[in-house]
Amino acid sequence: MTKTSERIGRVQDNINSACARAGRDPSEIKLVVVTKSATIEAIKEVTHLGFADLGENRVQQLKKVYTQVAEFLKQETAGSSSPKEVCWHMVGHLQRNKVRQVLPIASLIHSVDTLRLAEEISTSAAKLGLCPRVLLQVNTSNEPQKYGVPVGAATHLAEQIETLSNLSLVGLMTMAPLTRNRDVIRACFVRAKELFVEMRGEKIVGPHFTELSMGMSSDYEVAIEEGATVLRIGSAIFSG
Repeated sequence: MTKTSERIGRVQDNINSACARAGRDPSEIKLVVVTKSATIEAIKEVTHLGFADLGENRVQQLKKVYTQVAEFLKQETAGSSSPKEVCWHMVGHLQRNKVRQVLPIASLIHSVDTLRLAEEISTSAAKLGLCPRVLLQVNTSNEPQKYGVPVGAATHLAEQIETLSNLSLVGLMTMAPLTRNRDVIRACFVRAKELFVEMRGEKIVGPHFTELSMGMSSDYEVAIEEGATVLRIGSAIFSG
């Protein structure tokens, strides 16, 4: 067994344990394997293990790895355990001038945090004949250096995004601070879940608003306990 498959097995065990503690079914959790620190061989191995959701932080890297993965999946023989195609997630900050490059690749954009970005996505998607799924990134940690709409402004922004015709707002994304203090981390995830429930309850969003993307390599177990449906894990798989 290689180090990569060993680590991904450990992550899955931890996901199962966290689900058991929270009384959740592991099938409710989507694991997005973030490839930014990985070699193409390690990424290939992850797809051989059957993981079909891959994520990238940077647009240039997304385009590069997307091309490499598409290439080797094309060469896979029939009967291989690799998925026929991969779902790509744009998990990092997205600048408006890079939107057109991302749209043909990403099946979910996790990092929409301004109306101008949402409008650019909708306008560009209309020209490309697409309707991408997006998440609203919320800054639940109140850290000034972090991207994300402030919690107090999130509901109003969600209402505005809902009026755009060529994108689909399907949930929220947040990032907890890099700290060992579990209470601080948990508070961020609790706040995101409250906001998520509130938006659904007040019918600000539609029935397709089902995703809560939170939890990375250092805090994904807490995220599961607080209701995450999507985890973004890289270093725990490729260098943990």
